[in-house]
Amino acid sequence: MHRRCFLGRTTAGLALIPLTRTLAAAQEQPIMPRELYDRDGSFSDIARSMAGQRVRLEGYMAPPLKAEAQFFVLTQRPMAVCPFCETSADWPDDILAVYTKRTVDPVYYTVELVAEGILVLDEYRDPETGFLSQARLEDATYS
Repeated sequence: MHRRCFLGRTTAGLALIPLTRTLAAAQEQPIMPRELYDRDGSFSDIARSMAGQRVRLEGYMAPPLKAEAQFFVLTQRPMAVCPFCETSADWPDDILAVYTKRTVDPVYYTVELVAEGILVLDEYRDPETGFLSQARLEDATYS
């Protein structure tokens, strides 16, 4: 093997190490909703690698869309009003729908929480509220 080929392959392999550590760390500790998205709004490498797996995310519960719902919106930062009751220009771009098995007990909007569930990355419209999500946690719990 030529020295250049060896160095090129070694360097390419080393470039993957930080990404691998990031993915492993994301599965052990809660991640933030913004880590699911790249700057252009597409799903991040972390999100794509964790799709279909049980993950933990930290954030804040947005005020519910309706009483006695079985889902809530996890936001990056506390929101005193429902983000969807304003114009679409005010919607945060780093949110995640969190679907639970039972009715959600609202949490005050400044209380940080951890939600855990199966990360799903595809379009889904909630039949009861019409809420459209591109990413969500299913079979989730929160504390």
